[in-house]
Amino acid sequence: MDRVSIVHENFLSRVAAQDFPEISGEHDALPQGVALDVFRSQVLSRALDIESRAMQKRGEGFYTIGSSGHEGMAALGQVLRVDDIAFLHYRDAAFQIARAAKAGQAGMMRDMLLSFACASGDPTSGGRHKVLGSRSLMIPPQTSTIASHLPKAVGAAHGIGLARRNRPEHAVLPPDSIAMCSFGDASLNHSTAQGALNAVGWTCVQGIPLPLLFVCEDNGIGISTKTPTGWVKASVSARPGLRYFEADGRDVFAAMVVAEEAAQWVRTHRKPAFLHLKTVRLYGHAGPDVVTSYLPKSEVEAEEAHDPLLYTAAWLVRSGAASPDEVRDIHQGALGDVAEAAREMADVPRLRTADEVMASLIPPKRICASTNGPDVARRREVFGSDAAQLDQPQPMSRLINWALHDILLSHDETLLMGEDVGRKGGNYGVTQKLHSRFGPARVIDTLLDETSILGLAIGLAHNGFIPMPEIQFLAYLHNAEDQVRGEAATLPFFSNGQWTNPMVIRISALGYQKGFGGHFHNDNSIAVLRDIPGVIIACPSSGDEAAKMLRECVRLAREEQRVVVFLEPIALYPMRDLLEPGDGKWMRHYPAPDERIALDTVGVHGDGADLAIVSYANGHYLSRQAQHDLEALGIAARVIDLRWIAPLPHAALLDAIGDRPVLIVDECRRTGGQAEALMALMAENGITSAARLTAEDSFIATGKAYGATLPSREGIVAAAQGILRQ
Repeated sequence: MDRVSIVHENFLSRVAAQDFPEISGEHDALPQGVALDVFRSQVLSRALDIESRAMQKRGEGFYTIGSSGHEGMAALGQVLRVDDIAFLHYRDAAFQIARAAKAGQAGMMRDMLLSFACASGDPTSGGRHKVLGSRSLMIPPQTSTIASHLPKAVGAAHGIGLARRNRPEHAVLPPDSIAMCSFGDASLNHSTAQGALNAVGWTCVQGIPLPLLFVCEDNGIGISTKTPTGWVKASVSARPGLRYFEADGRDVFAAMVVAEEAAQWVRTHRKPAFLHLKTVRLYGHAGPDVVTSYLPKSEVEAEEAHDPLLYTAAWLVRSGAASPDEVRDIHQGALGDVAEAAREMADVPRLRTADEVMASLIPPKRICASTNGPDVARRREVFGSDAAQLDQPQPMSRLINWALHDILLSHDETLLMGEDVGRKGGNYGVTQKLHSRFGPARVIDTLLDETSILGLAIGLAHNGFIPMPEIQFLAYLHNAEDQVRGEAATLPFFSNGQWTNPMVIRISALGYQKGFGGHFHNDNSIAVLRDIPGVIIACPSSGDEAAKMLRECVRLAREEQRVVVFLEPIALYPMRDLLEPGDGKWMRHYPAPDERIALDTVGVHGDGADLAIVSYANGHYLSRQAQHDLEALGIAARVIDLRWIAPLPHAALLDAIGDRPVLIVDECRRTGGQAEALMALMAENGITSAARLTAEDSFIATGKAYGATLPSREGIVAAAQGILRQ
C-alpha cells in the first residue's frame, strides 16, 4: 500500500477503536459548533490532497504538494480576522478553507479543484498555477515559496502602521489589522528568511509599529534533509524585538489557544511575534516522493501515528461533540464530495494559447484621483532655497532630485526607501533634503539589505502606497533580484490581475565611473532585468528627460499598477559638459511639473541621412560626441536615444531609423546585452546594414583601465566609418 492509503486506513481503524493520541484539556471550553467547523476544514483539506494525487494519475491535475499533516493551520484560519492579510506557506490549504468558512463563503472545495486542474475558471490564478489565494479572503497568492514572501510580509505590516497617519487612496488593510506570514522550518534557514527576521528585529527595537505574526510550521524536515532537533526554537526564541510563542500544531484546538494569544499580542502591542507550530509531514514531500527511500520506515510510521485528524477526533469524541461514527461520516463524506466534484474537472476549459496565458502579465489599470500638480505656495515652501535655481541649467542628479520633490508633493501615497536615502541624501546626493522636507515616514532610511528594501516596497504596495525603493548600485541588485522576478513581477500573473504591487525601483547603474569601485560600482549588465516578463525598464540619458521619464514611471505605477525599474546612469549624474571642458552643453533646465515622456517613444537628435546611431544612457552621451566628430569628417548621423529598454519602442525606433544604415552602441556586454535584441529587431525588419559596438564580455577594472572594455567616443567614430565602408 502507498503511504496515502496507509494513513487513510489508520485513521479509520483508530477512530473506530477510539485509539487516540493524548490531548490536553486546556481548551475544553471551545464551543462544539466551532470545533466541528474546524474539523470539517481539516478533513476537506485532507480530502483535496488525496484527490489531487488521483487527478494527477488521471492526467487531470498537475500539482501534488499538499497540506496533509499541517491541518493545524486551520487554527490560524479560525483565530485571525478575515481582513488580516495572510501570506501563506504552500501547505496551508486548511487555513484558507477555515477562513472561507469563517467568512461564510461557500465553494472553496470547487475553487481548489479548479486550481488543481489548471482550469481557466480557477478564481485565483485563472489556470496558471496551483496556488492558494483569494482576493476576498485577503490572501495574496503564493507559488512554491521558499521564504521569498517573508520580506513583503514585513513591508505589508509596516504599511499598516504608515497608513494610520497617511492613508493611501487605494489602501485596503484596516488600521487595526495585522499581517500573517507562514513558512516551513526548512525555509527558516534560507538567507531571505533570515534577512526578514533580522529586518523585523532591527525595525522593532527602534519603536516602529510592525503588526506581524510569523508562523513557522515545523515538520522537522525539508524534502529529505532533517531540521536539527531544537533548531527552530534555539535560533529564533532569543531574537531581539520578536516575541516567541510555541504550540503543538497537531492538536488544532491547543494551537488555537496559543494562536489567539499570539495574534492578540501582535494586535494590541503592534509588534511582531513568532509562532512556532509543531507539525508532521504526511505522504512525503509531493506525489513522486517516496519518503521511505530516505527515511527509515519506523520513523515514517511514527510520524503517521501523530496524524492531526486523530487529535481533533479525540477531542470531538471526548467532549461529546461527535461520536466515532459521526467523525468517520464527516471524514468519508468529505472524500466522497471531493471525488464527485473532481469528476467534473475532466472537461473544464483550460488555457490553450499564448495570449490566454499572458493575459494577466500586464495588470489592469485603475482609476486614480486626478492631480494637477502641487499647490504653488506649498511647492515654493518645500523647495525653499532651491526655488531660486529652478530656471537655471542643472546636471542630472539635481533634476532627478527636483522631480522627486514634485512627485512627493503631488502624490501623498509615494514613498522613498533605501539605504542612506534619508539623512545622508542618498547615493551621490540624489535624494538630499527630501528627508528633512517630507519626514522619515515618507523618506525611509532602511537597513543594509537589498532584499528587505525590495520586500518593504512590495508589501507597502499591497496597501495602496507607491513605493520608490533605491538600490545603491546595479551590482547590489543581484543580492535580491528574486524579489523582482519571483515576487513583484509574478503577482499579477498568478492572481489573474487581482493583486498587484506597483512600484518604481530606482537603481544607480551602469559604468564609466573613471576608475572608481570596479565592477561592484560599475556593473554594465541589465540582462537579469530584461529577462523578467511585464517589467518596464527606463533609462534616461539627460537630466530633463530623466525628470520627465521618472514622472511617467510613477504614473505607470500609480495608474497602471506596473512594476518599473528606473536606471539612473551614475556617470551622467554630475555631467555638465559635452564636447569641451566648460561648455555646459549636457546640463538642462528643469521641465514644468506636468511634462512627461511617454512609453514607446524614442529621442531623436539630428537629421543626418548617412547613418543612424542607436544607443542609451552613457552610450548615448558618447554617441552625441561621436556625432560631432563624424560631422567634421563629412558624415551626417542621426543619434537615437532608446529611453525605454523594456518594452522596446519598436515602432518609434524603426520609424526614426528610416532607411539609414544602423550602428548600435551598447555599453552592456556583448553577450546578453541590449544590442542582441536590437540586432534581432533589425534583421526581422529587413535592415541588413546594421552593426553593433558593445562592451567586452568582461567585468570592469578599477583604475585608469576602467574604460578599456567599454565603448568609447573614438570607437564609435571608427565603427561608424566601418559600417559606411561596407
